Amino acid sequence: MAAVCQVTGAVPGFGHAISHSHRRTKRRFDPNVQKRTYYVPSLRRKVSLNVSARGIKVIDARGIESVVKELLARGEKI
Repeated sequence: MAAVCQVTGAVPGFGHAISHSHRRTKRRFDPNVQKRTYYVPSLRRKVSLNVSARGIKVIDARGIESVVKELLARGEKI
């Protein structure tokens, strides 16, 4: 599963892992992406989304209807 949030668009960040001796190696900071299923009354079906923890909070605040409407307008496959 790709580490990309469908709601917020959060993608992995890149940086360095720094050891005790200060050697730097490349590493990847993945967002906390989880697969969630929501029932959307306007579509009359369940929708599975890959959302980050912040995306879940956005859905709780704005409602699944407005978030799905925005995703469909963006051309995202649901």
